[in-house]
Amino acid sequence: MFDLETLIVALTVFVLAIFIGYEVITKVPPTLHTPLMSGSNAISGIVIVGALLVASKADGLISQILGAIAVGLAMINVIGGFMVTDRMLKMFKRSDGKES
Repeated sequence: MFDLETLIVALTVFVLAIFIGYEVITKVPPTLHTPLMSGSNAISGIVIVGALLVASKADGLISQILGAIAVGLAMINVIGGFMVTDRMLKMFKRSDGKES
């Protein structure tokens, strides 16, 4: 399956990705969070495709379950992102129906 060296490299990359992601997101001003959400929706769409591919190639039951969970979480992220973006865009509409 995995040898110890591969596991250590994978965990190192995972921990570094968490740290870098946290540092990048905390440095973003609040006014830019919503525009970044639409960009993250595109990334989550790619994650969904990847999760579907991995889930379809899964050998065991645990792999299939984890693949299904990955697809579900990515879908929740995309739907939530679109809801936030839609809500933000509604803030810019005038009460008479015209956009500003």
